[in-house]
Amino acid sequence: MLGAGQPTMSVNDSAKSGVWFKNPLLYLAGRMQEREDQVFLILALIIGALTGLAVVAFILLTEREGMRLYPAGGAPWRRLLFPVVGSLGIGYLLFRYFPNARGSGVPQTKAALYARDGFISLRTVLGKFFCTSATLASGIPLGREGPSVQVAAGIASVLGRRLGLRPEKVKALLPVGAAAAIAAAFNTPMAAVVFALEEIVGDMNAPVLGAVVIASATSWMVLRVLLGNNPLFKVPQYQLLHPVELVVYAVLGVMGGLVSAAFTWLLLEMRQRFLRFPRNTVWFQPAAGGLLVGLIGWFVPQVMGVGYNYVGDVLNGRMVLSLMVILVVLKLFAVTLSYASGNAGGIFGPSLFIGAMLGGAVGTIAHLWMPAYTASAGAYALVGMGAVFAGVVRTPMTSVLMIFEMTQDYAIIVPLMIANLVSLFIASQLQELPIYEALAVQDGIHLPSQASRRERDQRHIGQVLRSVSDQLPAQITVGNALEMIAAGKVQTPFQSWIVTDQDGVVGVINRPRLEEEFKKEPGRKLGDLLKALPFPHVHADQSLALALERMGTNQLEILPVVGRADVHKLEGIVTLRDVLEAYGVGGHELGLS
Repeated sequence: MLGAGQPTMSVNDSAKSGVWFKNPLLYLAGRMQEREDQVFLILALIIGALTGLAVVAFILLTEREGMRLYPAGGAPWRRLLFPVVGSLGIGYLLFRYFPNARGSGVPQTKAALYARDGFISLRTVLGKFFCTSATLASGIPLGREGPSVQVAAGIASVLGRRLGLRPEKVKALLPVGAAAAIAAAFNTPMAAVVFALEEIVGDMNAPVLGAVVIASATSWMVLRVLLGNNPLFKVPQYQLLHPVELVVYAVLGVMGGLVSAAFTWLLLEMRQRFLRFPRNTVWFQPAAGGLLVGLIGWFVPQVMGVGYNYVGDVLNGRMVLSLMVILVVLKLFAVTLSYASGNAGGIFGPSLFIGAMLGGAVGTIAHLWMPAYTASAGAYALVGMGAVFAGVVRTPMTSVLMIFEMTQDYAIIVPLMIANLVSLFIASQLQELPIYEALAVQDGIHLPSQASRRERDQRHIGQVLRSVSDQLPAQITVGNALEMIAAGKVQTPFQSWIVTDQDGVVGVINRPRLEEEFKKEPGRKLGDLLKALPFPHVHADQSLALALERMGTNQLEILPVVGRADVHKLEGIVTLRDVLEAYGVGGHELGLS
């Protein structure tokens, strides 16, 4: 027991005391706190390696082992039994032990990043992995990529917190884990980096870029070492046969946008209905999805499971038109009901599956009508995957890069960009709220959307820039300045003044600072007083939020707006009242003149 007045030891104190053999974890945590920035990149390597192992386990459990439970040529009762029993049993586990392991995993990861200081518990990580593995292995047609994101982000969160990193650093590790998950799940390290920045962080210039790249590459290497150098889909090389094909790809984009909007609307509507049911029914609600999957699987076994082997058949032209059309419709209902009823699984894989079937159907019809001007159906299936993915997930850059990395074929890029753009436009017009954001809202979590970020960024200083009023010359003394102000020779409604010399603006000063300096040295020149430190300023293209922050930090009600090429070139001023009015807060109500 500590004596009276004896201070307790912090983590760092314990680490520095040298008693590492008594508590090695505490000692290591203290050393980590001292070198967070250096440790961050090492953690990215560790997270990438652990995520690669987790995704490999996902693949083995959900695809290779799962197909043995309900083979397409096996007894129909197996395809009915396993989805129902699996969803019922996992539904109870999710309700009783792992409530945060439901759903896709991407909205939950974003919620942890923006609303929970990066916290994802170890229980959730384990529950997400095992429940999702069992759910998908039983034939529920959801994806493993979204759950992989939450598992990887959870690994990053647990490691960061156990090593005593600050909450800001723990939060920064979540997109690192997300990138590692996508890199291994799709075998696409470049697309994984873009996804982590485009969807999870929402900023393509995020400072975690280096760590994201390291984790993505590490996870990808682990996947290749353990499962071989095999792409997710083996596809032949494609080429654009005739410019008229671009029109067909645009039509495919229209179809992809419509299907994406229908998918999102149907999933959200069904999920909202299930959320209205009493809480004591939550544990057996997933059985509704399992029952529908089982009934459909009795007659059409291709609907069950992840189904990437059937996607490969479409890409290589080994599926008939009628089956592709049937699978678009049946998969749409099976996936949306399975997800809405509360099964653990994602929507990445299903969107690719539906897109492949849709593209294959459109390509087959186009090839029947114009065989000399169109490529095989496989090319359209590949573009359809990207179009529906872009329309559902709303990450067009990730979609383009992902398909390119899967094929290593540049010839498909232009058709893919056309279809993605059209699909994204139509889907966003018909379903304004992106699916992950809408799912979070249904759970009572309001995440920062791309639209809100754009709205915030559009409020820039140039919109409220006003001309400069009277200024204080830098060559006068502090006493002279106070005399000029008292005599009314400086006509300004503010209690802060811009100070300039022959080269332009040198700073900004307020009345409390002048009065404080007058007590110390009234004969000191303003220029000498202000040139000692860099003066606070903003540029016309910067955000109003930055101006507000700098005003508060420096206790000023005005800031000089200067040029980027010449920081002393005064372009105008921005005032506190103007900033508040731009945000809808009247300055008069706050007593601002």
